[in-house]
Amino acid sequence: MTDAQSPRLVLVTGMSGAGRSAALKALEDFGFEAVDNLPLTLLPNLLSPDDGAAVPDKLAVCVDARTRAFSADAFADSLAQIKKARTVTVLFLDCDDDELVRRYVETRHRHPLAGNLPVADGITIERGIIMPVRAMADVVLDTSAMTLGDLKAALAGHFAAEGSGMSVFVTSFSFKKGIPRNADIVFDVRFLANPHYDEALKPLSGRDAAVQAFIKKDPGFDIFFKGISNLLGELLPRYAREGKSYLTIALGCTGGRHRSVFAAEQLADALKTTKGDPDNESARNVRLAHRDLDDKAKDAQAGEGTKT
Repeated sequence: MTDAQSPRLVLVTGMSGAGRSAALKALEDFGFEAVDNLPLTLLPNLLSPDDGAAVPDKLAVCVDARTRAFSADAFADSLAQIKKARTVTVLFLDCDDDELVRRYVETRHRHPLAGNLPVADGITIERGIIMPVRAMADVVLDTSAMTLGDLKAALAGHFAAEGSGMSVFVTSFSFKKGIPRNADIVFDVRFLANPHYDEALKPLSGRDAAVQAFIKKDPGFDIFFKGISNLLGELLPRYAREGKSYLTIALGCTGGRHRSVFAAEQLADALKTTKGDPDNESARNVRLAHRDLDDKAKDAQAGEGTKT
């Protein structure tokens, strides 16, 4: 059995191109010593060196299908042994196949398992090897629509400043482009009056006062907002007490530009006002993003101009 004082190990794994190297760099920023591309057979010696050298209290190791002798069964066996001595978190990074192909084409990198085959074939081979490990993961992040800034923020919620409470990420999105894969709670605001059909409001967004006034006029907005505020007031402290470190709340409308943007802004502001309230355990930190409002604006807000 491990305890809260035992050394902490994060095993980083998942699909090549999904952001494993970026995750390791982020974990280094959070105080972890990072090791990339370590064969499973060498992991025991890293954790218990023959020379008796000290092992870091916080260690992040990338173990994946690139390494020799890797298999889901071998990973499961190693994980079971490690858990006897260390507190272990398995972080699995996933990504859509189409997005992975795009990333490889953009960077002109060869997929490590493709050999002379097309990139798509390498992805298929790797997915067959690595996907059984996904079921063993404690944290799964889909980076398909993430910037580097988004990924680091998500990792911060799980691994930075541990013990200081739960981080909450509020995002708006367009249902046309799909529900965010990492969403824990999803609200649909398409029932609200749509500013899109007002020619004066159509080019604006939910950040503009005219659009906000239009949405507020809908009697359903106050009912909806009070309802979700009361609901989250009950749920978030319960999530925090259960040990959840990072919660994503997504609000969607048709285009992800007007109603969901305004509702997300209002919700993030409401959650921020609870910060520091001793009777509210819901949020250590509240972060806001608008996934589909504007790709360039999203990248600028995240502080990174490229995908993971």
